Amino acid sequence: MARLAGRRALIAVPVLLVVTFGVFAAASPFDPVRAYGGTAVLGADQETLDRLRANLGADEPFALRWWDWLTRAAAGDLGDSSVMRQPVTEVIGERLVWSTLLCAVAFGIAVLVGTLAGVLAARRPGSWFDRTVTSLAYSLEAAPVFWVALLAIWLFALQWDLLPAGGLTDTGDEQVSAGQVLSHVILPAGVLAVAQLPWFALYVRQGVGDALAEDPVRGARARGLSERTVLLGHALRSGLLPVLTLIGSRVPELITGALLVETVFSWPGIAAATVEAATSVDFPLLAALTTLATVAVLAGNLLADLLYGLADPRVELSEL
Repeated sequence: MARLAGRRALIAVPVLLVVTFGVFAAASPFDPVRAYGGTAVLGADQETLDRLRANLGADEPFALRWWDWLTRAAAGDLGDSSVMRQPVTEVIGERLVWSTLLCAVAFGIAVLVGTLAGVLAARRPGSWFDRTVTSLAYSLEAAPVFWVALLAIWLFALQWDLLPAGGLTDTGDEQVSAGQVLSHVILPAGVLAVAQLPWFALYVRQGVGDALAEDPVRGARARGLSERTVLLGHALRSGLLPVLTLIGSRVPELITGALLVETVFSWPGIAAATVEAATSVDFPLLAALTTLATVAVLAGNLLADLLYGLADPRVELSEL
């Protein structure tokens, strides 16, 4: 396990180098000075613009700016955000905890509910429950997450007045309490979970359904074992193996969905910072957020491989 993690860490280094270099290369045609100053720089003379560009470090070639950011980032200094007017580490630190909370709750709901629905659907193929789960899953797969978010706000916040429409706390409250965070996270986490749930339900349904038709499971039934033992002890373990690989592949979609959900629900995560960094060509913040997302994807793939190797003794971790 340690060797696998070490190999993946070595592979991650060139990946992160390419990703961060691509961020600086893609943003190089844009002038951060005009994005930073807005309309205030329209009447500024060239000397003022050049001085501002030098202060922002935008007067150097993008490759040099990338190397300077990379060497400082390796030492723990991610630079200062020009649009947020504070160090990048503070910008990320203030928002990452709320994005992590949202993603963790949503992913946990999606895995648990999707697995349960998939197992119950696979237990009786062709039943009304199986057809309902399958139809809903395919429908939700095609539904854009922002549309589901707006529909949830209209239904649960405006029509039924059951849950708050957005934010982290109620309007006017200055203190962040656990109760308010819990009530405000239900709706955005539920929407994000709905966007992820269909994949787990369909994968579990297919995997458990195939496992129920295998000879070892048929042999367990022939020996007189209870249906519960056959389902949970034999079919479920075999049928869940493909789902473990799905965990890593859903991380990019989870991050993208979280950005949209945070924007719709005004959730104080990294979505607003990402949008500001992209529109204002904030090199340090944009590079740090992109690196963070890349690390999350690589970590998700590593976790999926480790879980797969632990769940299936036939798989050698050294071969992954």
